[in-house]
Amino acid sequence: MEENNSIKLFENKNVRVAWNDEQEKWYFSVVDIIAVLTDNDYQAGRKYWKTLKMRLNKEGSELVTNCYQLKMKAYDGKFRETDVMTTEQILRLIQSIPSKKVEPLKLWLAQVGKERIDETYDPEIAINRALDTYRKKGYSDEWINQRLKTIDIRKEFTDELKQKGISESKDFAILTNILTQVWSGYTVKEYKNLKGLKKENLRDNMTNMELVLNMLAETSSTEISKSTNKKGFNNAKHSVIKGGNIAKIAKEQLEKETGKKVISGRNAREMRNLELETKKDEKNKII
Repeated sequence: MEENNSIKLFENKNVRVAWNDEQEKWYFSVVDIIAVLTDNDYQAGRKYWKTLKMRLNKEGSELVTNCYQLKMKAYDGKFRETDVMTTEQILRLIQSIPSKKVEPLKLWLAQVGKERIDETYDPEIAINRALDTYRKKGYSDEWINQRLKTIDIRKEFTDELKQKGISESKDFAILTNILTQVWSGYTVKEYKNLKGLKKENLRDNMTNMELVLNMLAETSSTEISKSTNKKGFNNAKHSVIKGGNIAKIAKEQLEKETGKKVISGRNAREMRNLELETKKDEKNKII
């Protein structure tokens, strides 16, 4: 397991973090987070965490049991084993800390929980929320429409895999990885590295053409799978490879006709910046 250790500034205080490339998760130093939220220094944060651990254990919480330890650079410059937690665990941790700083976070978590419950009763709320989020991030309406289509296509793809006996999340991930590699030439991890991504969603950082080809790969795989009654992982893999190859052929043909590579190393932020610069240049030409 590889970790990329770094220090992030949080309200003028340092919080040590580590990115696990294999798991695609951030790990945060528990003591540092507690020190920030309780307005204490590092040593006071350590004492607070020691007391809090005992209280959590008495309450029957598994938070302490599931806490990880990573070697992080201490404030004396030496690397020491440090209690760390994922984002999800930190969000649970803050609920056990009585603090004015924590209260807004607790209210936010309650609001998010309510919104997710509402969305289970009315999925349209989730769609509208997604639209609003993408627009706030600066995505074009054309791209947003394309992205929403990918969600439907993806659901049909995963539903078909379920029909063919695929139920484990790791198997869905493996098949998705195979599909992506076949049509694009990159594994999901390699594709994300190409675009400089970590936790971000790969599809949210694809161009319109990348999205179209990914949809073609998933749709083709779905239809090929539907044409047979065979079940099991190996048969699903066979359909995925065939579907991916259809998109691969389309990609190669397009590249031949245009003389341009389809796969882009640009992520969403870089593409939006380029679009803004292009519009600015066009405006200056008119002026």
